[in-house]
Amino acid sequence: MPEAKDARRKPKEPFPGAYYLAGAITIALMLLFLALGATLPPGIAGFIVAFVLGLTVNPKYVPFFLVAGMFSAAMGFLGQEPQVAWGGVALVLSQLLVKRFVHR
Repeated sequence: MPEAKDARRKPKEPFPGAYYLAGAITIALMLLFLALGATLPPGIAGFIVAFVLGLTVNPKYVPFFLVAGMFSAAMGFLGQEPQVAWGGVALVLSQLLVKRFVHR
């Protein structure tokens, strides 16, 4: 029954307070994106936010995010929504970078 004992063990943090630091970084990034979205023109804000977030995608999901980026770019340009349109373009570009530079 050693497996049952190990399953109940709490995972160890990489260093003390790591999860609190990760939470603080996440909240800070959310506030930064909120400020960017509120102060920049819609097309630029959509591009920056989608590009940066697109770089964090797991490489095995790149094809799905490529399709999502192309779809949102097409719908954004057709519907005259610059934030969605340029966000879709940025998502496609970021996925191409992830695919190009991440070797599996």
